[in-house]
Amino acid sequence: MTRLRFASDRRSFSAALVLSALLAAPAFAQAPLDLKIVAPAGPGGGWDTASRSLQQVLTATGAARNVQVVNVPGAGGTVGLAQFVNTARGDGQQLLTMGITMVGAVLTNKSPVGLDAVTPIARLTGDPLVIVVPANSPHKTLKDLATALKADTSRVVWAGGSAGGADHILAGLVAKAAGGDAAKLNYVPFSGGGEALAEMLGGRVTAGVSGYNEFESQIKAGKLRALAVSTGKRMTGVDVPTLKEQGLDVELVNWRGIVAGPGITPAQKAALSKAVETALKSPEWAKVLKARGWDDAYLGADEFAAFLKADQGRVKEVLTTIGLVK
Repeated sequence: MTRLRFASDRRSFSAALVLSALLAAPAFAQAPLDLKIVAPAGPGGGWDTASRSLQQVLTATGAARNVQVVNVPGAGGTVGLAQFVNTARGDGQQLLTMGITMVGAVLTNKSPVGLDAVTPIARLTGDPLVIVVPANSPHKTLKDLATALKADTSRVVWAGGSAGGADHILAGLVAKAAGGDAAKLNYVPFSGGGEALAEMLGGRVTAGVSGYNEFESQIKAGKLRALAVSTGKRMTGVDVPTLKEQGLDVELVNWRGIVAGPGITPAQKAALSKAVETALKSPEWAKVLKARGWDDAYLGADEFAAFLKADQGRVKEVLTTIGLVK
């Protein structure tokens, strides 16, 4: 009797352990992610392209089950930032694409919602910027443009992205390095590269700044002349000299990152970080980088948080120097 009772008790105990494990499993298993990525700009721009590229790779690699991209344009991304912070609080399945342009826009627009309100997840890419002029421009070289800036900075009209963004910062730095008065910079912001391109081709502006890939087809077609790229070294396969090569001590890369909302749990942050890391370290993402001409600038959550804090200080210093922020 004792032996039978012991065997029965042992089977009951084993069954209880199995049942307990089954009941506990859902608490530890990561649910498939159904993500929403907010691109805080209109369709076709850098943030939109990065968002949709990440969308494709997240689903292709199985890092997420479904991914939706929503565009919320306005004020250099600060409209999208404010909306995101309000709607994504504590939500572990929402992301916002952002970058150096948003860092500048928060400062120049005096945005009531800052980047201290979001949770950094990863830095994604670095986008080389290029300075171009129309093919029929009298400025044949960067030296010609620099001479014009030094003579009268206000007469050189620039076209680029949002006020306070990477394009604007680069134009100001170039004007300053050329010996001009950066406080008199004549910069016209546009919501997308297409609008800036139309202004240049129409002869209404002197020079333009954007990511190289946005102007590449027009450069190759001979409609735009590339004067310089903003990277520290020349882009692979692109015969355009850097600013530093031509005597202007300026270097700037238009980086992009991805952040989550405020108040998410450590577990939610870890799940998002893992999903994004899986996508960014995949062969599929490597193909996107090559096709888009982007540099791999990946930083994980903690490293990106430290970088973002430091870059906010750097951008504020630059914008103050060129008179965009007081």
